[in-house]
Amino acid sequence: MRGQMPDYTLYYWPIPFRGHIIRYVLAQAGANWDEPGADALMALKSAPPADQPYPFMAPPLLHDRGADRWLGQMPAIVMYLGRKHGLTGDPDTALRLVCDASDILLEITRHHGEQMWVRAAWDEFSGARLPRWMQLHEALAAGGRFDADTPGLAELTLAALWHTMVDRLPGLRALLSTHAPTVEALADRVAALPRIAEMLVRWDQPDAGYCGGQIEASLRAMLADPD
Repeated sequence: MRGQMPDYTLYYWPIPFRGHIIRYVLAQAGANWDEPGADALMALKSAPPADQPYPFMAPPLLHDRGADRWLGQMPAIVMYLGRKHGLTGDPDTALRLVCDASDILLEITRHHGEQMWVRAAWDEFSGARLPRWMQLHEALAAGGRFDADTPGLAELTLAALWHTMVDRLPGLRALLSTHAPTVEALADRVAALPRIAEMLVRWDQPDAGYCGGQIEASLRAMLADPD
């Protein structure tokens, strides 16, 4: 992504969502990577498993070109990159937060669009379940556990999860401010670090939205019409 031979190739949809967790780690590691786009991803995704370079069901998929190693599933990719680039920090906390992020993204999209959001379901989720996730991370952040200036996987994951969410869905910013002000401040600071900020500017695609498709449309409808 910087005019050099890429260290990695990331196959993911042209949206932030789950992919930004990996992009934050790659950026902070100072890695070069390319993203071939949706057509190349679909060609791999639809191929018979025996013909795929690495059997996988859905993106993200990462190719470490130097090691000629392929990895699937966001938590596995993030932990691999953390180990390789010295960003793991406390591996137990890092893995816990990566798995939390995966769960939260699954929940906010109702299992990746298996159902659309309707008012009653959204009110229940945004009134209890989503705030509790925020409160859990706020409790973890209490006492200076995390360092936004020298982030490892834990900080990068928190930032990629929450900053991306409230940046792309600004109607949720007030909820995060209320329930997790420490996490909000940490996420904003990590997102403003030079390598992360450069990546966000370079990657930014105004039409990319958040998670894409009908489920994003239903999310935005809930946020646009609080009644």
